[in-house]
Amino acid sequence: MADVPVLELRSIEQGYDAHAVVSGVSFALARGDIACILGPSGCGKTTLLRLMIGLLSPDGGEVLFREAPLSADNLPGLRTRMGYVVQDGGLFPHLTAAENVCLMARHLAWDGPRVQQRLGQLSELVRLPGALLARYPAQLSGGEKQRVSLMRALMLDPELLLLDEPLGALDPLVRADLQDDLARIFAAVGQSVVVVTHDLAEAAFFGQVIVLLQDGRIVQQGTIDDLLERPLDPFVSRFVRAQRYLNVRPEPSGR
Repeated sequence: MADVPVLELRSIEQGYDAHAVVSGVSFALARGDIACILGPSGCGKTTLLRLMIGLLSPDGGEVLFREAPLSADNLPGLRTRMGYVVQDGGLFPHLTAAENVCLMARHLAWDGPRVQQRLGQLSELVRLPGALLARYPAQLSGGEKQRVSLMRALMLDPELLLLDEPLGALDPLVRADLQDDLARIFAAVGQSVVVVTHDLAEAAFFGQVIVLLQDGRIVQQGTIDDLLERPLDPFVSRFVRAQRYLNVRPEPSGR
């Protein structure tokens, strides 16, 4: 089992209205690895993430979790082994922070003490003061909402954690603090992680593997040094140059 990828995409095709959004994408994620899906707006990043978690079914190819193809039959069970942080948190406004976090645990009939124990563990892990758990999303800051969303994704202790632009809407200081905390959390939980971002520096900070997309296709996959020093396509050079990070080496995330 140790050599079996946690997540694997095989020749994925996905389109809308005869337009290919994802085309020929193959990718494998090992246990404990952190991968960043990187690219400009509209390149297929979010679509690819939705395919990974089974919110979309591919038009062609296969998505496998622990060698099991995602299907209508096994998806409910597999979903409990995945955690998903959507853009802007995606919290239910009529539920408190604690109710948002515990939603799936309650659905799975966890007993009260188990729920409260896990809630306390996660509150400490993401550094969210316990008093904020009684508040509604409208009463939380952007950074606090993202911490609650992360707690919800981690509640069931999933094997795979997927995050869609988790820091995109935050101001620079909050973003930097949460970026540091996410790196610490990824190291602490040891799960396989996929982060979607359009920011090269952020991808370099988190990702052991960076997957750069252009128009729904992978143009290069490798380390940040591969992209900066050994670009395989003119688009890679243009993308890096546009973000002005040619001489930047962000500090490693500790993994």
